[in-house]
Amino acid sequence: MVQQVSGRSGKTLLELSGNNAIIVMDDADIHLLHVSVYDKVLEQLLTSYKQVKIGDPLQKGTLLGPLHTPESRKNFKKGIEVIKSQASTSSPKSSLNIFNFQLTLLHSQGGKVLTGGKAIEGEGNFVEPTILEISSDAVLVKEELFAPVLYALSHLKKQVAINNSIPQGLSSSIFTRKPKNIFKWIGPMGSDCGIVNVNIPTNGAEIGGDFGGEKATGGGRETGSDSWKQ
Repeated sequence: MVQQVSGRSGKTLLELSGNNAIIVMDDADIHLLHVSVYDKVLEQLLTSYKQVKIGDPLQKGTLLGPLHTPESRKNFKKGIEVIKSQASTSSPKSSLNIFNFQLTLLHSQGGKVLTGGKAIEGEGNFVEPTILEISSDAVLVKEELFAPVLYALSHLKKQVAINNSIPQGLSSSIFTRKPKNIFKWIGPMGSDCGIVNVNIPTNGAEIGGDFGGEKATGGGRETGSDSWKQ
């Protein structure tokens, strides 16, 4: 599509995949990860995830709504079952099996479900928010997983390099109080994502800034001061 539009000297704005990373340094204010605070942060995350209210997003207090299709819910459920049954990996035959395949890879690469991982029975495409502990070298980490799943990674010696090795480049964030870490993160040798945040989550469109990614995420900006140029 980009080639076709470029052929008539047109401009393109592509919003594609995302796979956002947050790096928590050892000097971060984790009450508002470096490996030295990994266990403490993970403990707090597990407590928070177990308190998430799942249901109708129009109802007050609901934090997590349903997945977008019944097939997504089925694939989520099948994928978790594959992990528990310790099945071997195989290539997906269709896009509907990609989620199943990714969770199979999770187990084969030493992944572990810490909380969640279940599809909720009843009306609607609801699943539990899930935290998975997995190695930063796992192939699954570099795949976009369109579901409420958080990868918990520890022992990252080259956090910026790992962030930049992901094909997607939508949004990224670092939690730190040291100016040295901040300027490295936002500078030319830092994150290569379209949105680079400091001490806030991987916010994007919801804060009204220049929303858009790089690499496999696409290109161009949809909002903010630069959007009119697109």
